Amino acid sequence: MKFDLFVVGAGSGGVRAARLAAAEGYRVGIAEGSRVGGTCVIRGCVPKKLMVYASEFKEIFKDSMGYGWDIGAINFDWHKMRIARDKEVDRLETAYQTNLQKSGVKIFENFAKCVGPKSLELNNGEVIEAEHILLATGGVPKKPDFDGVDLSISSDEVFKLESLPKEILIYGGGYIACEFASIFKGLGSKVHLVYRGDNLLKGFDRDVRNTVTSEFRRKDIHLALNSTITKVSKENKKLRVVLADGQNFSVDEVLCATGRKPNIDDLGLNRIGVRVENGAISVDGYQRTNIPSISAIGDVTDRLNLTPVAIRDGIAFVNTVFKKNPTKPDHDLVPKAVFCQPEVGTVGITEEEAKKMLKLYKVYKTFFKPMKNQLALRDERVLIKIIVEKETDVVLGAHIVGHAAAELIQLIAIAVKMGATKEDFDKTCAVHPTLAEELVTLN
Repeated sequence: MKFDLFVVGAGSGGVRAARLAAAEGYRVGIAEGSRVGGTCVIRGCVPKKLMVYASEFKEIFKDSMGYGWDIGAINFDWHKMRIARDKEVDRLETAYQTNLQKSGVKIFENFAKCVGPKSLELNNGEVIEAEHILLATGGVPKKPDFDGVDLSISSDEVFKLESLPKEILIYGGGYIACEFASIFKGLGSKVHLVYRGDNLLKGFDRDVRNTVTSEFRRKDIHLALNSTITKVSKENKKLRVVLADGQNFSVDEVLCATGRKPNIDDLGLNRIGVRVENGAISVDGYQRTNIPSISAIGDVTDRLNLTPVAIRDGIAFVNTVFKKNPTKPDHDLVPKAVFCQPEVGTVGITEEEAKKMLKLYKVYKTFFKPMKNQLALRDERVLIKIIVEKETDVVLGAHIVGHAAAELIQLIAIAVKMGATKEDFDKTCAVHPTLAEELVTLN
C-alpha cells in the first residue's frame, strides 16, 4: 500500500499533521499501536486535568462554610470518578478517530517501524510505502534505578488504580509529581513527596518554586527534599520505602514521576540510520531528520514537550512539505502551566535568566491574600511577578502562582508575545475587584 504521507503515532501532533495533509488532497495513513489520541488524551493532560478538578472540591466545600453554607458530611467515590473520567476519555478517542476518518486518513491499529527511507513495516507484517514519513510517537515515562523499582507505578499506570490509596509516596519534583501530589492530597490521601533537589519545580522562577514548596508544606504534603529512594519492598499488603537519608515509609503505592523520554524504541531508527542524539530524534529547523524523506515532531524530538507545541509542530511540517511554504515551528515565549494546588502559570524568562541575559532589568511582584480567601479563612496567597528589561521597558517574563493562574497566563502571553511594555500594562485600566488587577497596578 502506498501513501504520500504515513504518520507513526496518533497523538495530538500526528493527528493534526495527518488531517491537514489529507485536507490538501494527499493520500495519508496513520499507525497507532495503542489508542488514538496519544499521551495527552488517553493518559496525560485530559484525564489528569479531570482528576485535578475532582481534587479541588474538598477545599471548595470547606471554603463555602465561611460564606454561610452548611455542607454537612462530604464523601468522595473514587470508583464513580474513575468511570466518569474514563467515559470522557473514550468520547474524545472516538472523536479523534471520527475526525481522521472524515478527513480521509486511513487508520492502522498497529505498531510501525521504519525499514527503509520510504518504507515501513507494521507489526502484522504488512509493508507500507510512503513518499514522506512523519515520526510522532511522543514520550514514555522513565524510572530511576533503585532496588524494587518494579513495585512502583508510573504516570501511565496511575490512571488504572482500582482504588484511592490511603497513603502514597510520589518520587519527583517536576510538573507531573507536583500535580499528582495535589490531586491525591485533595482526594484524601496522605502524601509524601520525595525529591533529590532542595526545592520543587526545577527550572521555574525562584519565587514560583519557593511559593509552591511552602504552600505544599502548609497543605500538609510531607516533603522529603535532598533525598532519593534506595529501596522499595513488599511488606504484607503495603510497600516499605527506604530513602538514602534513612527515612522510611509504609505506603499503599509508590508513583515514580521522574520525567519522560522520547518513545523511539522499536522504530527501526538504527537500521536505516536516522540520527539520534541524547535519546531523541535529531531534526533541523524544519523538523527534517538526516534522511530527507523522514521528519519528526513533538516529544519524540525532546525540544519543548507540550501538547500545543506538538500540534504547532505538525502544522509547520505540513506547511513545509505539502504546502510548499517552508515553516519553522515557533518555540519562543511558549506559556506553561502546572496544575498543582496552588496553580502555576508562566511565560518568558525567569529572574535567574534575566540576571544572565540582561545588563539591567526590573522586577515587579506582589504576594497577597486574595479577597475570596478572606471569608473562607484560607491562608493561601497569590504570587504575581513580571520581569522587565530596563532599557526598553519590554515585559520579558510573567509568573503567577494562585487560583486560575493557567487561565491568566494564556492571556498575558498574548501581550508578552506582542512585545508589550510595562507602560502598556500600566495604561490598562484595572477590573475591580479581581485578582488579575494586580497585573496593571504593580509598582
